[in-house]
Amino acid sequence: MINRFIQLIRDYFGMSHKETRGFLVLVFLTLLCLLFPFLYRLNTDRKLPATSAADQRKLDSLVALMQQQEQQQTSLRDNPEKNRTTAEHFSEPKLFTFDPNTVSVREWQQLGLPRWLAERIDKYRTKGGRFRKKDDLLRIYDFPPDLYDQLEPYIKLPDQNVASQSTTYKPITSGNGYEKGNDLSKLNSGSATYTRPAKPVLQPFDINTADTVQLKALKGIGSTLAKRIIKFRDALGGFVSTEQFRDIYGLDSLALDELQRFGQIRSAPRRIAVNSASAEELDKHPFLSRRQAELIVRYREQHGAYTSAEALRPIRILDAKTIEKIAPYLEF
Repeated sequence: MINRFIQLIRDYFGMSHKETRGFLVLVFLTLLCLLFPFLYRLNTDRKLPATSAADQRKLDSLVALMQQQEQQQTSLRDNPEKNRTTAEHFSEPKLFTFDPNTVSVREWQQLGLPRWLAERIDKYRTKGGRFRKKDDLLRIYDFPPDLYDQLEPYIKLPDQNVASQSTTYKPITSGNGYEKGNDLSKLNSGSATYTRPAKPVLQPFDINTADTVQLKALKGIGSTLAKRIIKFRDALGGFVSTEQFRDIYGLDSLALDELQRFGQIRSAPRRIAVNSASAEELDKHPFLSRRQAELIVRYREQHGAYTSAEALRPIRILDAKTIEKIAPYLEF
């Protein structure tokens, strides 16, 4: 019987006599390993080990602790207000009237802002940024619109439309000159009115050739912001649209209005020879990433020179918006 079974295995698997014996031994050992846990449970004593009194007390205390924790969790689910941590209670907004140009980081946190956002606003003000209108807060990166809607009624900005007043000067009895009078509505006999020299009228200028002196003459633009505008312009190669002013970090509504009013585009931007430029030269432009620059050069080497911006469309990594933005800066 066994010999016949061995012969069947040899014929079916095409093994030699020794290989067949080894196969049978392997099958036997496999079955033994599978049956060993079952046989072990049958032969072992099923009685549980005796538990000492000390161990029993520990088990009872653990069960009582688990039941207490379960009751606390049930109570917290029934009362969600109790489930809030001390930090969450502290971070509840405490709304009050405030000026965003003077409120401190701690007061921002009391109004409901996270610390990192309050510090970002404080850094913006330190660099010369000012809030001229309430919605200037939304120009801060990542400022939550829903939180702005909640704070908007409490924002109090100082009145900037202060009426200009003439300054009167009364003659000084001892010596030559004038002293400022206290009553601006009435002029004493012999009093003189001092007229301040008028400021020079600003004229529109070419934003692509302007320097920091021309930019600082605009309202809301200081030295830091003027340098930032020129740095962004030089990186682009020049502005092609006044809408690009909105991409400059730190411009509030007043500075943006002034720049759009006086900063005109009169000269063409600097162009990049896309059919001869290297990936490093293309990568320097703010609108292109390193990967995009490398693919533009690689596609050019494989398919020949570009004839227009439309020839860039087969490059999948360049979407239509990116091609539209970069097209004025490319020379074909």
